[in-house]
Amino acid sequence: MTASFRAKRWYEGIAECQQQNEGYVLVTVVGTAGSTPRDSGSKMVVTASHTIDTIGGGHLEFDAISRARAYLAKGETRTELHSYPLSSTLGQCCGGAVKVLFDVCNLHQQQVAIFGAGHVAKALVPILAQLPVRIVWIDSREDLFPDALPANVQKIVEDAPESEVRHLDENCWLIILTHDHQLDYRITEQALKHPSLPFVGLIGSDTKAKRFITKLTHRGFDEHALARLVTPIGNRDIPGKQPIEVAVSISAQIIARLHQDNRCATPSAVNDVSVSHVQTNKLNQTRCEQVIATTLGDSESSSSKKDTTRDIK
Repeated sequence: MTASFRAKRWYEGIAECQQQNEGYVLVTVVGTAGSTPRDSGSKMVVTASHTIDTIGGGHLEFDAISRARAYLAKGETRTELHSYPLSSTLGQCCGGAVKVLFDVCNLHQQQVAIFGAGHVAKALVPILAQLPVRIVWIDSREDLFPDALPANVQKIVEDAPESEVRHLDENCWLIILTHDHQLDYRITEQALKHPSLPFVGLIGSDTKAKRFITKLTHRGFDEHALARLVTPIGNRDIPGKQPIEVAVSISAQIIARLHQDNRCATPSAVNDVSVSHVQTNKLNQTRCEQVIATTLGDSESSSSKKDTTRDIK
């Protein structure tokens, strides 16, 4: 979904890019010599599909836009300085020279897919939408979605929500909050078939978690696949069953993951984060193994228990 912009000035463009979680390049004239189209300090914002403001037009601006979009396509946050002799390189009659700084910003927005548009999801989406993420919000009931959505939230109405799993980006994080346990299971099963989806968060009680893990084990999912299933989803240190309380709990877990992923980008944190990921996966794997061991023999008795904890939709 292509972002739309109403901004006319570069600083307005930055604000809209930040609001819409759109990657952009801030292009700044930082030095001039001789006759040039614009003075030092002139700026413009370049996105994959739009330009906002100007650094003077002509071949200079055309080349700067092309260069900025090439940086965006590489998907790397970077700062580059480029010199333009206007007459010899670009054929402009000004005859001067310009130095242009390219700042690539706001890249690598994490995709989060939220299945279900019930009370918890309605409390959760406005919180997560304030983070540097792209949200895909999926439900079969169009009338449950709010009329107005944040710019970084895409609504998808689909009669079979589980069919949307195959369209998600690699490394997408799933939050499963639907009104139907059978639908929750179908989405979970589809997600675990894709190793590229590292976080499959499922709302529900401990009893529901045991039932799902038992059923998934019978369907042939091993401990490595089940280690990607996080259920019940949310930060257990945040109590409460009200939709906003559950939403805050889930948000806390997502924020922690975002900061963990950001630490991966710094060399000094690679070892720590690698250990953290291993420990988290081992914890999930151990939990799954314990659940499997305790439920294979008494799955029938477990099915008679009523789910109440963290099962509000």
